[in-house]
Order: sequence, then C-alpha cells, then structure tokens
Amino acid sequence: MLNLFRNKSPYTVLILLIIALVLKSGVLVNPQAPAKIEGYFFYNSILSVFNVLFGGSAFLYTLVSVLMLFAQSLYLNSITTRHKLFTKSTFFPALVFVLFTSIHPYFNYFSVPMVMNWCTLIGLDICLSFNQSTSPRKNLFNAAFVFALAGLLHFSAVGYILLLIAAILLLRPFNAGEWTVASMGYITPFYFAACILFIADMLPAFAHWPDLDFTVIRKIKMPVYMSILGSGLLVLTGGSFYAMQQQMPKATIYVRRAWIVVVIYIFLSALVALFGETSVNNAWLLTIPALSLFIAQGLMVEKTKWFSNFIFYFSIILVLACQWAVNK
Repeated sequence: MLNLFRNKSPYTVLILLIIALVLKSGVLVNPQAPAKIEGYFFYNSILSVFNVLFGGSAFLYTLVSVLMLFAQSLYLNSITTRHKLFTKSTFFPALVFVLFTSIHPYFNYFSVPMVMNWCTLIGLDICLSFNQSTSPRKNLFNAAFVFALAGLLHFSAVGYILLLIAAILLLRPFNAGEWTVASMGYITPFYFAACILFIADMLPAFAHWPDLDFTVIRKIKMPVYMSILGSGLLVLTGGSFYAMQQQMPKATIYVRRAWIVVVIYIFLSALVALFGETSVNNAWLLTIPALSLFIAQGLMVEKTKWFSNFIFYFSIILVLACQWAVNK
C-alpha cells in the first residue's frame, strides 16, 4: 500500500481524499460550529464573514474545515517538491499530515490554529525560496507580512519572527537593506490593523491582543490517550531522525540548511502552542505541518523497505489507537 504514495499520480490525490474523509468521518457525523473568542478581533471578523456564508451551519463549518486540512496537506506536499526537501517527489508529507490531523477531533474543527497554519505554510514556502529568488526583497517582505498576520491572529505567534530571522541567516548573505525590508514587512500588518481599529473606533480592542498563557495541563487528562500519543510520537520521531541521518549526507548544502529551518519551525510551533491562550484548545495543530515533514523522512527509506513499512503501519495504528482512546 505504501507504493501508492511513493510516486506522484493524479489518482493518489483521490485516494488521499478518501482516506481523509474516512478518518475524519467522526467529526463530520458530530459537527461543531466555532464560537467567537473574546479578544480575538481579527479571527472573530473572519467568523462573521463565514457565518453569513454558512448561515451558522455546524456541518458546513466542519466540512469546510476537513477540506481545508486536505488542501493544506497538498500545499505542504507541494512545498517539499518545489524546494527538493526529499530525494524524490512523493505524497508522503500529505499522507502524514492527513493521518496526524486525525489523532484528535479538535484538530478537525474550524479554529484559530487552522487559519494560522495557512500563514505559517505560506511563510515557510517563501522562506525556502530565499536562496533561489530573483527578487529577494519582495520575498522577504511577503514572508515577514504573512508571519505578522499569524501574530495578529494569535499573540504567541509573534514568535515566528525567529523563524524568519533563522531563514534569512541560513539562506541569504547578509544585506542591511534586506533586513530593513523584512522589518517593514513585519510591521505593516500591525500598522494597518491599528488604523482599521482606529477608524472603526475599536482601538481599545488591541489592548486584549497581547495575551500569553501556559497550556501544559497541570493535571493530565485522558492518561491513556496521552500515553499512547507520547510513546507513539517518540518512536516515530526517533525512527525519522535515524532516516534523516542516513539521507542528509547525500543532500546539497541548500537542502541541509532548508531542513534546519524546518527543525526550527517544529520547535517554534511547539513554543507558540505551549504559550498560547488556554481558550484556544487545539493550538498543538500548529506543530503538525513541520512534524509531518520530519516523520515523512522515515517513509522515504527504500534500501531497507521494512523500515519504511514499519513507520507507515505504525503511524496508522497510532492514529486508530488515539481515536479509540479519545472515544473510550
């Protein structure tokens, strides 16, 4: 079955969509409409528009969320192809993303992190093109702009500026003018947001934007689920790290640096989720795109196919076990 995703084929997209709908059938049967969150002015504005389009329908919100996750999986996959993060073009990153967004129902409902993932994925895509761009200043401005949008949606996401800084340091030669352009790109969304709020006589709403919390659960809930998920991720990340050590010596310097950016993306996403406000209960969704890229490394091993088969079937078992533990 792994061979279905090893080579890029138009039919694989259809198979991936079917897998996504099957794994997420539980949330489609039990749809939920998102609620507005106090202090999240821009996210609430998005919900206001969608409420007009969907009429507040919980099923339409959930269906759009599932399709949005599927679209994000394909976009993540296209990033790996265009920037040659893997030795071959496959659908492994998209498959892993679909699998791991199914480990908990909360990940599949419309939310702030789901919208933020679009910002971080677009930002990552632009960052990985820094070394190949004929108009680097334009790309630097655009990358900074979309990362700032993520920060407007959720305050702890301002930490993604460190990802932008790391990408510039690793993928661009030093140029003071480029750093200035990147700074302007990051400031611009906040400037226009303040102007819009001022015109609408809602500037005090900005006072609720800076908000940090610590989302580590003081008392572990669902211990069976957490034990299964924690041990499963430990096995998968360990196996993928081993696979990466086997493949990185063959990669170009640019690809190695690009993977350093991806690893930084993983750690920063974890920190953003960790210090996010507790009202955003699925903030860990932010870690799944980068984690999917990392775990997909284990599926790329071809010389020892038993290893890639193990990663593949273990991932499926882990997702099913997590779904069982949640519903227990």
